[in-house]
Amino acid sequence: MLPAPGVFHFPWEIRSGEVQEGATVRTFGRLQSYSAELSEAVLATQHGPTQHQLTIHTGFVEPFAALTGAQYLVLGELESRDGGAVAVRARILSCVDGANMAMLQRAIAEQRSYFLERERAGGQGKPSPDTEQQPQP
Repeated sequence: MLPAPGVFHFPWEIRSGEVQEGATVRTFGRLQSYSAELSEAVLATQHGPTQHQLTIHTGFVEPFAALTGAQYLVLGELESRDGGAVAVRARILSCVDGANMAMLQRAIAEQRSYFLERERAGGQGKPSPDTEQQPQP
């Protein structure tokens, strides 16, 4: 069975507890450190004056050629750790160094806005299965 597709969450949202444990998430950050012995990486992201760090469990994506300082996208499940900390158990960990992260953040915000607008409309404009046009023979 495949995992859920995952919703983009900013690292600061994950750290603040806005996302439930077990949820499938997509997030990003700059690789700050990696320990092959512990199968853990730490991604860091700057948001305003605060730097947010997020622990990534890399057991499912090893061997992992870590590039410290490079940007990474992560898809995985959120899990709790001792002391109330959270981590992402990575299923996919992709280096996207050179990508415009500010543009990615804007795209995530636009996508959220679109989904919220669509939800408010109550599904209007979405054809129901019985009103879809069938191909003519």
